[in-house]
Amino acid sequence: MDNDRAIAASRSGALSTALAEAGGVAAPGERVAQLRALLLDELQAGAGELRLTRSGYRRPVAVAIGPGRPGLVAVVPVHPSLRADAAGVREREWLLVAAVVGALVDVASPSPVVDPAAASRERTLAARDAAAPLAHELLAGELCGWLALALPIRAQDAPEAVELAPLAFEDHASSIDRLRARAYAVPGAVIDGVSDLREPIGAAHPLRIAEAIARLDGRPADERSVSEHEEQVLAALGTDSAVARPHQELDPGLRVARRILQRLAGMGKWGGYHTEFEHLARGFAGHDRALVNDIAGRLIDAGLLVEKPSVGQRHVFLNPRCAAGIYALIERGELPEGLRLP
Repeated sequence: MDNDRAIAASRSGALSTALAEAGGVAAPGERVAQLRALLLDELQAGAGELRLTRSGYRRPVAVAIGPGRPGLVAVVPVHPSLRADAAGVREREWLLVAAVVGALVDVASPSPVVDPAAASRERTLAARDAAAPLAHELLAGELCGWLALALPIRAQDAPEAVELAPLAFEDHASSIDRLRARAYAVPGAVIDGVSDLREPIGAAHPLRIAEAIARLDGRPADERSVSEHEEQVLAALGTDSAVARPHQELDPGLRVARRILQRLAGMGKWGGYHTEFEHLARGFAGHDRALVNDIAGRLIDAGLLVEKPSVGQRHVFLNPRCAAGIYALIERGELPEGLRLP
């Protein structure tokens, strides 16, 4: 076992060493093939690490960030189908992606910025007070079978942004439990060939949610930060507009069930993101709390919500296998088989 760890550590250091020797992002063209091969090896190893209970402890999970088209490009050891089916990835895979999104947004702010903190606060206040629409610029595609993320940036800003991105990623990934990961700043040629870049599918796709949280100066890989920004994101993305209002839905149990599910769907909480059970009562009147908890328990029993213990707390998320029934209930008030409301 110790020998395996030594071999893994040695291989992990190969890309770092080669990048340093080649000049980092400014590496000459003759080193591109070598660096690309080492990166692909790291991505393959990272995908294996992400399947473990503790990821990156033998060999840190690698992420590559470099200049490209349409701006900054990151390659992550996660399947590219995430763009269409966010429920198909494991929780830690998603949190790794969320940390990358946070890092890209952080370093892609247009310059010059006199006071980045003040600019970020202004964006936050604008979205909070006026429900100002947030930019949706994140694109997703693939490179050699791995997920690629791209965010537009001015060409003159790209070199500095790429150099800062690994530090930003380290900050965003630090809160992910049982994960050790590292981002590498690489020449654009090393990650050249990204294909099929498109917007994430669906207005409430978790990639859009992560981008929105990051643009509100939040931390999309931190569940607490996600919860703190929930109201702002729902307002900014307009995903809360279909909630059944009291005057529209006379049955109190049905109204509560539809609202719980709609808010979770609006925040893209299909597994990668989940929420504390006690937070389900947010936005309801105090006297409705007992009813909310009762309805939430019934949604769990019916399989529409999945419960996940997390550090002694109850967390829940939408069951992707019941998506059709969930949307039928949200949009038309149709009760799926197995759900009984008071």
